[in-house]
Amino acid sequence: MPAFEVVGGKKLKGEITPQGAKNEALQIISAVLLTSEVVTIKNIPDIIDVNLLIELLELLNVKVNRVSRNECIFQADDVNVDYLASDDFRQKSSRMRGAVMLAGPMLARFKKAYIPKPGGDKIGRRRLDTHIIGFEKLGAGFVHDEKLDIFLLKTTGLKGTFMLLNEPSVTGTANILMAAVMAKGTTTIYNAACEPYLQQLCRMLNRMGARIKGVGSNLLMIEGVDVLHGTEHTMLPDMIEVGSFIGLAAMTQSEIIIKNAGIKHLGIIPDTFRQLGIRLEINNDDIHIPSQRLYTIQHYLDGSTLTVSDHPWPGFTPDLLSIILVTAIHAKGSLLVHQKMFESRLFFVDKLIDMGAQIILCDPHRVVVVGLERKQKLHGIVMDSPDIRAGVSLLFTALSAEGKSVIRNIEQIHRGYQNIEQRLQALGSSIKTIN
Repeated sequence: MPAFEVVGGKKLKGEITPQGAKNEALQIISAVLLTSEVVTIKNIPDIIDVNLLIELLELLNVKVNRVSRNECIFQADDVNVDYLASDDFRQKSSRMRGAVMLAGPMLARFKKAYIPKPGGDKIGRRRLDTHIIGFEKLGAGFVHDEKLDIFLLKTTGLKGTFMLLNEPSVTGTANILMAAVMAKGTTTIYNAACEPYLQQLCRMLNRMGARIKGVGSNLLMIEGVDVLHGTEHTMLPDMIEVGSFIGLAAMTQSEIIIKNAGIKHLGIIPDTFRQLGIRLEINNDDIHIPSQRLYTIQHYLDGSTLTVSDHPWPGFTPDLLSIILVTAIHAKGSLLVHQKMFESRLFFVDKLIDMGAQIILCDPHRVVVVGLERKQKLHGIVMDSPDIRAGVSLLFTALSAEGKSVIRNIEQIHRGYQNIEQRLQALGSSIKTIN
């Protein structure tokens, strides 16, 4: 199995451009099933999860013209709905959670869908309840095949309704939204997710002929239409990559410029890193992180320890908590990281402790990081990548440590970060793939 061999302790320098947004791509690419007309999508991230979804569309008999690794032309004018019931679909979709996003468009246009057991990261329970309950309220029925561990959904016709989501799930909101755009009547979704990627999906659907109001809020109103048309769409820069590279620059005392960062879509991400004492300079749509030997974590006004926790948008995204955690290792001061959503996402800290970090795992959801202030150096070890975000956090920690590290199970990293080895090498890092 391939692994990364990393020699850390080097200062990096240069420019890096974030890929297209992974979480947006999985929604946008699924939405091509809503029309028989041509849909062109640009700035697609060339990563395992997205490529697997495109492969699934091809197996569904969707015409795919891959103009380049980052641009595709789709046309779903002859979809083989029965492929979703095949063993091949179940096996391939079990490798990625994004396959669940096919259900909403399939229900809307073909009145039948299959949802397999979610694949992807092993970061705790990731429920499908929000998706299934939303489809039920729109008029779909479902049965669960326990032997195959798959949900079969059918409808004689979706009908608009009011629903209050039990959680502002991004994938749940997107899936229900894609089902509702072709339902009869008006659908109101309250407590909807409102992340920039979901706003992008709404804007794309409206360009296709959908009638969605409330974009950017937690109250979406969708007036169903009979048919949707083709369009062209360009992905946003991946905010998780932007935050990851900010953390990398700080940890390795490097000067890095993040080009075309999509500043207006980053929300509180820049300010959260500033709370760790990291200097950021915004130049048009670029972020310049100057080299800093030491950065000091802020306190609250009453002197208490700073807490960074995940929260639905416009709060801090859970996908960057792992980066925040490892960035704090080299800082001056202490930080409480509170991961509310997933109960297994912090368990990679044992590797960080083995490298010399001062971290206290309080419970499955909270850790306290006591900054080393550059008085002690981390050392390289052999470790495994447990999921996408923890994997890249371990990689960046290895780049900030002295000596050699080996990171195994790097397919998890490749699921979310395109050409990460080559892009880090271009900044001057010592990283290579070994077997």
